[in-house]
Amino acid sequence: MHQEELRPRKLVWPLQAMPLARAMGLSYALLIVYVSLNPFDFDFHNGISLWAWLGAPTPRFITLFDVLVNILAYIPFGFLIVFAAYPRWRNFVALGIALSLCGLLAFSVETLQSWLPTRIPSQIDWWANVLGGLLGGLLAIPLGPQWLSGSVIRRRFDQWFGLNWAACALFLLFPWSQIYPQSSWLGTGVWGHAIFASIDWGTIVINHVAQETIITVLCWLGVALLLSLGMRTKAPQWPILNGLLCFTVVIKTVFTALQFGSDLGFLWLTAGAVWGMLLASLLLRWALRLSQRTKFFLALCCLICATLAINVLPDNPYFILTLRHWHQGRLLHFNELMQWVSVVWLPLALIWMIRSALEFKPKD
Repeated sequence: MHQEELRPRKLVWPLQAMPLARAMGLSYALLIVYVSLNPFDFDFHNGISLWAWLGAPTPRFITLFDVLVNILAYIPFGFLIVFAAYPRWRNFVALGIALSLCGLLAFSVETLQSWLPTRIPSQIDWWANVLGGLLGGLLAIPLGPQWLSGSVIRRRFDQWFGLNWAACALFLLFPWSQIYPQSSWLGTGVWGHAIFASIDWGTIVINHVAQETIITVLCWLGVALLLSLGMRTKAPQWPILNGLLCFTVVIKTVFTALQFGSDLGFLWLTAGAVWGMLLASLLLRWALRLSQRTKFFLALCCLICATLAINVLPDNPYFILTLRHWHQGRLLHFNELMQWVSVVWLPLALIWMIRSALEFKPKD
C-alpha cells in the first residue's frame, strides 16, 4: 500500500446550501432573545441611557457561573452560523460572519436590558458572549457538512420521518417538555385544576405508586404511538422510540441535578416511574404492530385518559414537599421557558394528530 493512501483525506464539502442550519440558527437566536429579555417588563422611563452600560465600571461581583453560562449560551449559535453561511462564505470568512452576528446579537440584548429592572447589562457579559460565538465557529470549521446536511442527521431523520417535519419537531421537542418538575413522570399537559373541577378526595387513601405507574404507562404509550404515526413504516420504530425515552431520562436527570442539587439527580425516578416505563415499552412492542387507524385511536384514548388522570387525581404529597425546597435561582427564566414547552407540547401534538387524520385518513 502506498504512503499516499495511508494519509487521511480532507473532507469535501458539497456545494449546496444548508436550510436546516439556517432555520436552527434563527430559532436559536430567538431563544437567546427570549431567555435574555424575559419577562419583558421594560421600563422606558427609568432615566438610564441605552449606551450607559458601555461606559459603566466593571461589576464588583463577577461569578464564574455567570461567565460560563454567557460563553456556553453562544457556542451553538456561532457553530450554526458557520454552516448557515455555507456555501457562499466558507472557513474563516464564515467565522468572521459568525463572530459579527454573535457580537451584534449580544450587543442588542445587552442594550435592551438597560430598560429591564431585573437585568444588569455589562461589558463582561458581552465579551463572554462573543468568546462563546468564536469558540462555536472554531468548532464548526474542521467538521464536514454531514453534521447538519444530508449524510448524518438530516438523512437519518429523512429515513425515519420522510417529509413529516411536524412529527420530527415533536420528536425532538419531547425530551425538553419533561424538564420542568411534574407530579407524574412523562405527565405533560398539566394545566392545573383551573380547567378540571377540583375533587375533594376526603379520607380516601390512594396508592401513589400505582397511580404514577398507570399515568406513566398511559403517557408513554400514547406519546410513542402518536410519534409512530408520523414515522415511516419501514423505520425501526421500537428501537427509535426507546432511544428517545432513554435520552429523555438522561435530560431529566441532568436538569434535576442542576435544579435540586447533584445528590438529588434521580429524585424523580420513583418506583412508579420505573414500572410504568417498563410496562409501557412492553405494550408498545405489541401496539406498533396494529394498523394505523387502531394506533391513532389508541394513542388518542391514552393521552386523553392520562390528561384527565393528571389533572383530576391528587398530586403526590412527596412531590409537593419536594417543590418547597426547590430554589430556581439562576435557572428561573430557563424554567419558565421549559414550563411553557411542557404545557403546549401535548395540545400541539393532539392538534397535529387530528389534523393529519382529517387530511390523510389512516389506512389499515
